[in-house]
Amino acid sequence: MRSENAAAIAATMLMLWAQGALAAEIKIGMVTPVTGPAAESGKYSQIGAQMAIDEINAAGGVLGKTLKLVVEDDQTTNPGAVNAFSRLATDPEIPAFLGPIRSTEVDAMSPDIVKTGKPVFIGGTAPKLTHQGNPWLFRCRPNDSYSARVIADYGADTLGLKKWAIVHSTDAFGTGGAGALTEALAKKGLTPVADEGYPNQSQDFSAIVLDTKKSGADIIGSYFTFETDLGVFAKQLKQFGVRAKWVGSPSIITTPALNLAGPALHGTFGIADFAVDSSPEAKAFAEKYEKIAHAAADNFGSWPYDAVHILAKAMSDAQSTEPDKVRAAVLAIKGYKGAEGTYNYDQNGDGLHGYNVVRNEDGKIVFDKHIDYQD
Repeated sequence: MRSENAAAIAATMLMLWAQGALAAEIKIGMVTPVTGPAAESGKYSQIGAQMAIDEINAAGGVLGKTLKLVVEDDQTTNPGAVNAFSRLATDPEIPAFLGPIRSTEVDAMSPDIVKTGKPVFIGGTAPKLTHQGNPWLFRCRPNDSYSARVIADYGADTLGLKKWAIVHSTDAFGTGGAGALTEALAKKGLTPVADEGYPNQSQDFSAIVLDTKKSGADIIGSYFTFETDLGVFAKQLKQFGVRAKWVGSPSIITTPALNLAGPALHGTFGIADFAVDSSPEAKAFAEKYEKIAHAAADNFGSWPYDAVHILAKAMSDAQSTEPDKVRAAVLAIKGYKGAEGTYNYDQNGDGLHGYNVVRNEDGKIVFDKHIDYQD
């Protein structure tokens, strides 16, 4: 009997210990590509998120609890993203999530996010994502209404070029960016001489490259969703002797793009939410990140890093993990200095309102200047 009682007591203590351990942990769900063409970027995003979690846990955690990252593979597809989020959303112990960096996936997930009713931090930059009545989306990158203005301002005013070709994917990100850039150019009295859309995962851009060349464009403004497409396009530009300047959305300066396109991207310009030399916070992040990732820091790692820190701050400020209280605390954040920039959340859920301009000097990304907008 004594041995049975001892066993029962031990089992009870083990159960109580397990419950206590569970209660001392806050899970954060993350939807990111583990497989598919964007798997490399997904790896970098996980590193950025885990870096922030490790820093927060080392400093004592949040509300007396440690943070734990729970990852689901979106397979680099819209259905995969929806399914990954659905799997995470069934866990009642996950109070908040990190969503994808790709707008088309966030857009596909949005109805389920509304139903779930918990905060989701995103890296997708299509402006409509935070302007279509979903109160649970919080962006940790600038949206493309700002990227388009910076591309137009830099290309037309700084570089002094007027004959624009716009090249973009035909998904939510690409069409949104192209539309915003066309609008920004129109305000300068400029009409693009070419507007070229392409489906994601294209194998050949020769027709688009030739049309761009025939248009006489002296500058290209681009919105590429996948670095694999951008790499093919960049190499074919060189192959067909297109000499137009090129100012691209952030995909043009990411580590995967630089690895894929190599010298074909030398001399190009990009707008970047993350730039190493843009702030002390960006530089500190890059130094830590590069030791862990063994790769140059870019926005794939920086925005999830900021997202986790912002979520932790919101939960601490709210003294709660309840969705409504966390949401209110995020929207109240002003002047928070992260790796991506200084966050001042508006009521739409956008925290950043400008971009850095960088240039590719023989494969090295060099910071030029930051352009911010107050409206």
